Amino acid sequence: MTTETLDRILTVLQRESRNWQVPIVTLVAERSNDPFQILVSTLLSLRTKDETTTAASRRLFAKATTPEAMLSLSTEEIRVLIFPVGFYKRKAENLHAVSRMLLDRYGGRVPADLDELLKIPGVGRKTANLVVTLGFGKPGICVDTHVHRITNRFGYVRTRTPGETEFALRAKLPPAWWIPINDILVAFGQSLCHPTSPWCSRCPVETDCEKTGVTRSR
Repeated sequence: MTTETLDRILTVLQRESRNWQVPIVTLVAERSNDPFQILVSTLLSLRTKDETTTAASRRLFAKATTPEAMLSLSTEEIRVLIFPVGFYKRKAENLHAVSRMLLDRYGGRVPADLDELLKIPGVGRKTANLVVTLGFGKPGICVDTHVHRITNRFGYVRTRTPGETEFALRAKLPPAWWIPINDILVAFGQSLCHPTSPWCSRCPVETDCEKTGVTRSR
């Protein structure tokens, strides 16, 4: 697939995505524009459905929206607030560790640098890119399973892992799409372009998709 074709696809999907569910971390960013809340919501969202993350984030932020406030809660209190997100016990402990590191190393502020973010416990490239782009408006490409799967399904990249996909996109994706591609393809992936049996019959860009790896569709 050419970049011209992908540009056409993303333009269509960006328009259509207004009718689809917005990712939870984007909603947090739109509501608060707070890098700490974006970081925490992203950590909670790992291995967790958006509706569960939404409710857990709302309960947690009613009690703590800063590293200091997070440390004032016990890990047991955090566990109760974020249950039933995936791995909630481990995440409660990690939120304490993250908050402590932010206070000790960064003066209580979330760093705006990707490499510094990657030093924080539990923060991988997906999380770091989300914080950089949504929290600070800086260039970055957040690649989760949806972005990895769909850009390969389109035939725009040929990669094995989300990490490989991020660097492949950095090399060829026009900068104008770096930040919005995650929101667009996450909403698209959750609504139509499912991992197995995607809704190709309902897809607004079906004629441009190479359907790489698709063996069954609806």
